[in-house]
Amino acid sequence: MASTNKNTKKPHPLQWVVEPIMDEASYIQKSMFGCQACYLKGRLVLALTSGEEPWNGLLIPTDHQFHGSIRKEFKSVEQHPVLKKWLYLPEASEDFEAAASDIVEAIRLNDQRFGVEPKERKRKKHENR
Repeated sequence: MASTNKNTKKPHPLQWVVEPIMDEASYIQKSMFGCQACYLKGRLVLALTSGEEPWNGLLIPTDHQFHGSIRKEFKSVEQHPVLKKWLYLPEASEDFEAAASDIVEAIRLNDQRFGVEPKERKRKKHENR
């Protein structure tokens, strides 16, 4: 019987989407609100989600001014129905794989429409001691 390490996390089901940028020196991925947040060059560029709709696919952090041009270029991308400041590519989209790959390639090429600067975390009072 093979032993399993309980601390080994299963990869996210959509991990394959970000493989083209994972080798970048600045790439960071961490858990955030039940999804996997992906950072490149200090910017939050994607969030991988695998829950119930509308939380099953790619959350695309972007400034509102870029929503129109991104949605025009990537037809399956929509405004997220809950988190309206971001866009969303549902995994159920007919062209999910192609659109996700194209979006990640745009991110890899440093398309400035994708990504947001993370907000500074406020220090808790007990951290100032």
